[in-house]
Amino acid sequence: MREIHVREITEQVAQMCKEANYFLGDDVLQAFREAAAREESPVGKEVFAQLITNAEIARREEVPMCQDTGTAVFFIELGQDVHVVGGDLNEAINEGVRRGYTEGYLRKSMVADPLERKNTGDNIPAIIHVEIVPGDKIKLTFAPKGGGSENMSALKMLKPSDGYEGVVNFVVEHCRKSGANPCPPIVVGVGIGGNFETCAYLAKKALTRPLGKPHENPRYAEMEREILEKINKLGIGPQGFGGRVTALAVHIEVMGCHITGIPTAVNINCHACRHVERII
Repeated sequence: MREIHVREITEQVAQMCKEANYFLGDDVLQAFREAAAREESPVGKEVFAQLITNAEIARREEVPMCQDTGTAVFFIELGQDVHVVGGDLNEAINEGVRRGYTEGYLRKSMVADPLERKNTGDNIPAIIHVEIVPGDKIKLTFAPKGGGSENMSALKMLKPSDGYEGVVNFVVEHCRKSGANPCPPIVVGVGIGGNFETCAYLAKKALTRPLGKPHENPRYAEMEREILEKINKLGIGPQGFGGRVTALAVHIEVMGCHITGIPTAVNINCHACRHVERII
């Protein structure tokens, strides 16, 4: 049994909060450049140029790339041979968020009660998903999620008769309705299967995959390609100004489900598709 002190987890989380908001991933920047090359709209090309410049300034000056530094979402793979000592895992993560958002001058966007609306002042609570896996390590994946794109989420309990085409049509139609609200070019996470809550989890987790990496199952890789093509034919374009590139990628995650349905969720990420990983 390997012991990991909560102090180390807190320190790593604080650094991750700053890093994810300052440094846009190379995979996303490369997607910007490739999209700019195929975008035919002059305004759309200018949008991409500004997004790239913005990311470069954020990296150079170590400032947030977007004023919405997001809900702090964590996916934790906790090795079954790890013993977390010195405190509580959830409290350690929340303390790391508190420190990272304060030290990094990141906007605090969380309220303590959804109706009373009083800001907590430290961007907690974090949203924490824990999965027990083999091994003696902890893998932390942090994905700060902006509110504008999160508000464009959707879930539908499709019937088995809806099938492949029903899933495709639901995702594309939802992106059409979302329009410019999620700050395109977007990345679309799709969760298929499980049940009501797990398909939403799968859709969120799909957004942490390296941008454009296809699903390992050819059937779902083809579905990703088809949905992406149809979304980009909507003409919404970068920042909603029209053009060929509305989405940079579609990522699908799946799991088995009950015989009576095809639970399907869509979780859209804005162009600032931020996520970082640590292994302790």
